[in-house]
Amino acid sequence: MTVYYRALPQTDAARPDDAYVLAGGWCWFSHVECLQRGKPAKVVAASTLPPEVLERITSSRGAVVGLAMSRPNIMGILNVTPDSFSDGGSFEGVQAALAHAGAMVETGADIIDVGGESTRPGAEFVPEDVEITRTAPAIKAISETLNVPMSIDTRKSQVAREALDAGAGLVNDVSGFTFDAELAPMAVQRNVPVCVMHAQGDPATMQTDPRYDNVLLDVYDFLETQVEYLESLGLPRDQIVVDPGIGFGKTQAHNLALFARLSLFHSLGCPVLLGASRKKFIGTIGNAPLAQDRAPGSLAVALEAVAQGAQIVRVHDVAETRQAINLWQAVTTGVTDDA
Repeated sequence: MTVYYRALPQTDAARPDDAYVLAGGWCWFSHVECLQRGKPAKVVAASTLPPEVLERITSSRGAVVGLAMSRPNIMGILNVTPDSFSDGGSFEGVQAALAHAGAMVETGADIIDVGGESTRPGAEFVPEDVEITRTAPAIKAISETLNVPMSIDTRKSQVAREALDAGAGLVNDVSGFTFDAELAPMAVQRNVPVCVMHAQGDPATMQTDPRYDNVLLDVYDFLETQVEYLESLGLPRDQIVVDPGIGFGKTQAHNLALFARLSLFHSLGCPVLLGASRKKFIGTIGNAPLAQDRAPGSLAVALEAVAQGAQIVRVHDVAETRQAINLWQAVTTGVTDDA
């Protein structure tokens, strides 16, 4: 039976001499939680792990689109769509997209994620030509004006190809490279990093009645399978970012179970991305029915992701998230970037 190993991340200033660094980053750990299907979890000393497992959990992650994975990075969301759940229609058109990208870069975004197809629950399919018309010109304008890496948020190979030609440097696929069989080989051929996200079902129906045997381990198994597939095509593991897909075919209970043990995904040996900004469960728990009122809750979950070592947080509220992360780092380490 498969044993899954989850590092128990710490950031306390008092660190044991025998502690290990988590993923070459800012967290340390001395113990791990061992998980098996159908058995109680147990905590053991990290020193007892098989060497290959410990190496994968501790090894430094390579830079992704020039961004160091040894520190938290902020991915600013740029939806050039008329129907996204939080800001649909606000940034349609090249000039609006460019202005918003500029504002996010100025206030702390490390990378901009451009999407032309809403993947909110119940969203309808967008034809490739429409998605390309929305995304490629915006990406081209941003790449010619701003010095910032960009990712294309798409599940379609032709959309990704046009976006890469326009200046994007990473392919972020919410289907985890299961929707379009040509997308993964194209990304590998273009030698660009990718983000593999887990989703159960299609956006149109994914929230109807999502079910799992064990959501944490089921998501892990899916991501492991897709990472191994991409590796088999020739993409280095540290150029594959993994995202558990909060809110994509998951109930509130599923989302919270993933959050509670987010650090498990470091065992894949990949950078971890967390995208939960303004999502429904934040509004439900935080009593904020309107998406634009969910910044405080979004900051709370982003900081928890960083506390578990997630290298990238994907957010709408860039300035607020940058301030929160800067303060979190300062109060946990006693050091600021300008010290």
